Amino acid sequence: MQQRHTERLQYFNEQAGTSQEYYMDYLRPFTSFHGARILEIGCGEGGNLKPFAESGCEVTGIEMDATRTEQARTFFAQAGLRATFVCQDFLQMEAPADDSGCFDIILLHDVIEHIMPAQKHAFLKHIRQFLRPSGVLFVGFPAWQNPFGGHQQISVGMASKLPFIHLLPRPVYRWLLRMSGSSAAMVSELMDIRTSRMTIESFQRLALASGFVVKQRTLWLINPHYKQKFGLRPRRLWRPFASLPYVRNVYTTSAFYLLTASQA
Repeated sequence: MQQRHTERLQYFNEQAGTSQEYYMDYLRPFTSFHGARILEIGCGEGGNLKPFAESGCEVTGIEMDATRTEQARTFFAQAGLRATFVCQDFLQMEAPADDSGCFDIILLHDVIEHIMPAQKHAFLKHIRQFLRPSGVLFVGFPAWQNPFGGHQQISVGMASKLPFIHLLPRPVYRWLLRMSGSSAAMVSELMDIRTSRMTIESFQRLALASGFVVKQRTLWLINPHYKQKFGLRPRRLWRPFASLPYVRNVYTTSAFYLLTASQA
């Protein structure tokens, strides 16, 4: 798993494949891609945006990591695609002055679980200012209690292969990451995710409090991206399990949400 996070072009192409096959299909019943303005927050190398650009959409990516931002620009240039990539903290971006600067679709994939609890509400409220009244926000994240809900697979050594270790007490988890060879920066990032603890229940409360309405939700037993990574067939969580609060977090490797702004 770690190899995919170090070979960034491979990861870019895997992201693009998942986005085309699953994210676009998930959005299609609720919005049109024709001439759409697309924004991805925390876009990394921009792989999720590639199929949207290929469909003629106007795409913009925001990313805090300067290296990833440059990689996105390089990969898009190599593919002959147009896009705008901005290296900035999204919370520091000025909201559009009017609807012409807003977006039809905003993507937030594997990002919300990195935002600290004290900032989550402000983060979603700020996103709402960038979304057109008829726009759709797509959010995807791993439920906290699932086997790799702490993103430990991006670490190194033994820790990157062990399920559920993110649920250990903080000192034990930190020690295990260090003993496996993770850098101080990696340990800090993974401990922040542990602090965030994004569950299905907490996200739904957060979305409602931030002025959004849930239009659709899908909980995945086998994450759609695992098709690209491991050749596994994606599977939705069995409906009776999906209706069980808290228990469902253990089995949800990815939660998909489509949100629209509340008109209240």
